[in-house]
Amino acid sequence: MMTSTSLRLAVIIGSVREGRFGPVVADWFAARARVHGAFEVDVIDLADYDLPHELPAIPLAMEPNPARPGKGDELAARLAAADAFVVVTPDINRSFPSSLKTAIDWHVTEWDRKTVGFVGYSGGSGGLLAIEGLRAVFNELNAHTVRNYLSFSRYYLLFDQSGALIEPAEYEEAADRLLTQLHWWATALGAARRAAVPA
Repeated sequence: MMTSTSLRLAVIIGSVREGRFGPVVADWFAARARVHGAFEVDVIDLADYDLPHELPAIPLAMEPNPARPGKGDELAARLAAADAFVVVTPDINRSFPSSLKTAIDWHVTEWDRKTVGFVGYSGGSGGLLAIEGLRAVFNELNAHTVRNYLSFSRYYLLFDQSGALIEPAEYEEAADRLLTQLHWWATALGAARRAAVPA
């Protein structure tokens, strides 16, 4: 178990639909991240932020401090404070939720030169289809997605009524590998961001 908590990990619950299972998965992963000890953990539920799908006419990347509707500025501050991200997402029609794409598109610099990991869940694929799509999106935003991921196929058979995994050992090991990989990249990219930017 690591003991350094100088880096901040944002665990993002990507689904906002009624009856979603995302908070159960995210809470389990966040608890595991706290046991792992490499990060200070901030769980961000996109259901708390009602960002519109329509983006402003001027691209956000061209504005130094773009104003966002509702509590969007609070969300931007929490994302900006993170050194690494874990996106918790289901598969919806072979892709990721529109709420997640909206939240990503409302932010540009917050993802830049940071590292991103994924925890997927769904009935069959375990969220892998959503994860593959998200890799391309974050790559476009100059973020680094790590190779390791966590996947819960048929998640409704894996967790009990209290939200605990019925057989946790395999998933705990996979989560620890993901967190260790995220920590390495977050450390490296943090040092790079602090270095002088070439002209």
